[in-house]
Amino acid sequence: MTIMSTENTLANDRARNQAESFQQRATVAPRVDIHENADELLVVADLPGVLQDGLSVNLEKGELTIEGKRVDAARLVPGKDVGGLWDYRRTFVVPRGIDAEKIAAELKDGVLFIHLPKSAAVKPRQIPVKSN
Repeated sequence: MTIMSTENTLANDRARNQAESFQQRATVAPRVDIHENADELLVVADLPGVLQDGLSVNLEKGELTIEGKRVDAARLVPGKDVGGLWDYRRTFVVPRGIDAEKIAAELKDGVLFIHLPKSAAVKPRQIPVKSN
């Protein structure tokens, strides 16, 4: 059994006079719209070229982070150049009163919808009035 470590791989590359290879891609902030109603905040992000397996939505320490990796142009439209390679990344501070356990996300045709439901404590409610 052979165990590869980063040190061994880099040492082998140096011995062969090869630089470490990796693909560097630019990262851009996707266009986002945020809508609010009595029940939720809805984040709508444009992520053209991102498929579900290249998408990550995380909530940590009150910050919502969207990361999307575009697929290669050839996979999207064979024979057509749809632009350079870049990835998406954007982070938002989630306001208090969002029920973190009920956050849901869905990706449809390159558009990401993130539903941030409000907790019952911050939702507007009708107060019944009693009479004597």
